[in-house]
Amino acid sequence: MYKHQRVGVDFHAWDGIYQGSRSHVLGIYKATIVLAPDIVFYFFLHDLNGLVAEHPVFSQPNVRLIQSRRLPSWLRLTIQLPWLALRHRIDVLHMQYRLPAWTGSKTVCTVHDLLYESHPAYFRWTFILMAKITHFFAVRFSNALLTVSQFSKSELCKRHQIAADKVGVTLNGVDQQRFYPSFANCYTKTQENVDMSILQQWGLMPGQYILTVGRLEPRKNQAHLIRAWGQLAADSPPLVVVGQPDFSFIDVYLAQKEVNRPVKFLNKVKDNELPALMRHARLFAYPAFAEGFGMPVIEALASGVLVLTSNTTALPEVAGPGAILVDPTQVSSIKAGLEAGLALTQAERNSKIAAGLFHVNRFNWDDSARVLIEHLRGLLNSA
Repeated sequence: MYKHQRVGVDFHAWDGIYQGSRSHVLGIYKATIVLAPDIVFYFFLHDLNGLVAEHPVFSQPNVRLIQSRRLPSWLRLTIQLPWLALRHRIDVLHMQYRLPAWTGSKTVCTVHDLLYESHPAYFRWTFILMAKITHFFAVRFSNALLTVSQFSKSELCKRHQIAADKVGVTLNGVDQQRFYPSFANCYTKTQENVDMSILQQWGLMPGQYILTVGRLEPRKNQAHLIRAWGQLAADSPPLVVVGQPDFSFIDVYLAQKEVNRPVKFLNKVKDNELPALMRHARLFAYPAFAEGFGMPVIEALASGVLVLTSNTTALPEVAGPGAILVDPTQVSSIKAGLEAGLALTQAERNSKIAAGLFHVNRFNWDDSARVLIEHLRGLLNSA
């Protein structure tokens, strides 16, 4: 038993919308608390009951769920988290992106990306200013630094002059009990009936739509995707866009106005409905301009779906050899990629899908949890 074994986790992402950072902390800690029963984990969040109801693993004996009020980030970082760390005698505190002003404990920080530096056009100036200050502080003063892809690691090392051995990589994983193909052995008749009910609810037919998933914002590039899709043959499958509108989704609206047929927007899809929409798509399209990882890509790969994505940033690394890669800045490239994907023979589709299913096995929450645990134990031993 380690002398110091209290690890605090800022888990406020659970209380927010479905997005990459929320998926990351949830996935990695579902594995971590099982693989490290000797460490006591204190999770700071608001919706305790919802977390345990959906993920019973958080009722493990080495878990303490600490309710904390929803507060603006500056209050959470300057007052709430320092107080919680002090009150619960936390030895190591794990944060995402930024650190509190003071904790009295050692810290681990996962910086998912530096896109605000490499692609500032997609962020508000207020966010860029805040991120530059808080990320600089986190990178310089955290006792251990983690990120989620080799691309993001290279960006951290290059832009902040950090030695490569100082940054650990905890790849995002995919829950293959949620995301799996319709031809998998675990795909039962009962699940098929559930899936068909979900598709019917949204007015969709299996294998007869192109899907994209992500917040409606310029960086996700739904606008170019809509323009490219609008240039396809009239009998091409419909385009389904799943995601909540961002403050700047006007470009998506304008793109829809340019095409001569309607896009199907679904902005109230529940977490438990998304896997059904994924695995029954004809093609999954994700031509984002920039990503530090790109969670929907591996979810689509695990669902046994052909994937089209961008040839930039972390996306080729995440998508692997079975994906169709396009230039996200060129509508013509996205159009050509869509046409190529739709024109594949069944044998060609099967080959690419098989390559994707093999590739996605490297994105494993248990492996990433072991990297996290190694860093945590290193700090706990030296505390």
